[in-house]
Amino acid sequence: MPEEECNDFPMGIFYIVLTLFLLANMAAAMARVFRGPTTADRLMTAQLFGTTGVGILVLLAEAASMPALRDVALVFALLAVLVVLAFTRGRTADEAPAADNGNGGDAS
Repeated sequence: MPEEECNDFPMGIFYIVLTLFLLANMAAAMARVFRGPTTADRLMTAQLFGTTGVGILVLLAEAASMPALRDVALVFALLAVLVVLAFTRGRTADEAPAADNGNGGDAS
């Protein structure tokens, strides 16, 4: 009997509502992209977009019964890791000459 009560509200509608909520979250975060004072703020917003995008794809995969969207979400999650690695490597390469202090790497 409890299963019949759960069927009154289909999960597909719930997934779509959650997807719309995540889309609204992305729209609100768009202001941070343009307003972010530093590149780190912009990177965090890009990470938020990536994570939210993965969540949206997983929800849509369940709502539309399209398992291929899960694969796309997995690829997006892996690409997000590469973006963070590229950003941190780029930041360290930019900061390395400043740490040299012009003395050729000699500590004395």
